[in-house]
Amino acid sequence: MKIEELKNLATKISSGLTPLRSNPNFWDSRDIPWVKTEQLGVKNIYDANEYISKEALDGTTIKLNPINTISVAMYGEGKTRGSVSILKKQMTTNQACCNIVINEDLADHEYVYYFLKTQYQNLRNLSSGVRKNLNSNDIKSYKINLPESLSEQKKIANVLSALDEKIELNKRINAELEAMAKLIYDYWFVQFDFPNEEGKPYKSSGGAMVYNEVLKRGIPVGWKDGQFGEYAKVSSGFAFKSSWWQESGIPVLKIKDINEDYTLNLSDLSFVDEKNTQKAEKYRSKKGDLVIAMTGATIGKFGVIPETEKPIFINQRVGLYKLGDKPLEKIPFLINSMRQDFFRQKIFQVAGGAAQPNISGEQLDKLPIIKPNSEILDKYNQMQKPVYEKILSNIQANQELSNLRDWLLPMLMNGQVQVG
Repeated sequence: MKIEELKNLATKISSGLTPLRSNPNFWDSRDIPWVKTEQLGVKNIYDANEYISKEALDGTTIKLNPINTISVAMYGEGKTRGSVSILKKQMTTNQACCNIVINEDLADHEYVYYFLKTQYQNLRNLSSGVRKNLNSNDIKSYKINLPESLSEQKKIANVLSALDEKIELNKRINAELEAMAKLIYDYWFVQFDFPNEEGKPYKSSGGAMVYNEVLKRGIPVGWKDGQFGEYAKVSSGFAFKSSWWQESGIPVLKIKDINEDYTLNLSDLSFVDEKNTQKAEKYRSKKGDLVIAMTGATIGKFGVIPETEKPIFINQRVGLYKLGDKPLEKIPFLINSMRQDFFRQKIFQVAGGAAQPNISGEQLDKLPIIKPNSEILDKYNQMQKPVYEKILSNIQANQELSNLRDWLLPMLMNGQVQVG
């Protein structure tokens, strides 16, 4: 192993820029992707949430970063600062991103990315000032441990990349499966073209409809409006005391672990001692249970608990739907009902709180839901059961792959383990 400052392995290290928001000519286009620190943290970034114009590129000092630029978050609230990603197309960034173009004759950019991933806490510790921001000079002089041989760097990166690629593949498979399940849900329970007794689409074949005052729309005759609590009740999590948190022990899921894309981040859970879970036994989740954010920006977002090595307990302000010993008998209809825009709109209508929206378990239980006849409901759930079995299997596999990657990562970086 040798040690090099990052600036000696790079052809360029620079930060981005935010073009003037007051100039519409800089923003009214989708010409050039513009990345902010909030996107950093995933391995590869293929697109941005915002774009700037060619005029902004020509009229300011902002620079277009080449493919495979490593971007490090220098600012950012919460856990953002110190996060690292690879830009997988030509992109610009804001000033809070430090962008590193690696000299591929000296180092493998993926190896450097994985090394910086192991340095997350050390990078954060370099922060200075009231807001605890990093600066580009600290990053330029940051020391990188790497094998002398470029081929050895690539071998290490390839092992870790293979794990990440499998994780991403499983995520894409799940996204496709969920899209198909939602498509059928929409066809049956939004358009009401479920198969009638003759196997034809109900509404399109002239099936009788009646207007429902609660749902504010026509629904099939014989169907009703109901409440979510009639289908599955939710309970708020347990208020674990701040003095109970520790570095390891029994995992506890907090609101921060529920992502915007309806997934759970189980790789960075908080922990308490086992003795501190005794009073929280009814907040112990199991495979197939559903959790939902009950406050903050992700309110209404949810995820499914996979099989885990240790049981996961649920913290306060996270709702827990305990779906029993056969959760897959209920999950398909429940999840896709909660994915409807109508569901989240209702949450924001009833949520209170001056600083941020809050909703109680009782309020969640009272949210309206369509009640199809039991035959159609059971048919949909049974049809989609294998789909959600596969989705849960992939979630569990990804958790195991993530654990393996995170276990291997530091040992490969410090030479404890070598690639044969």
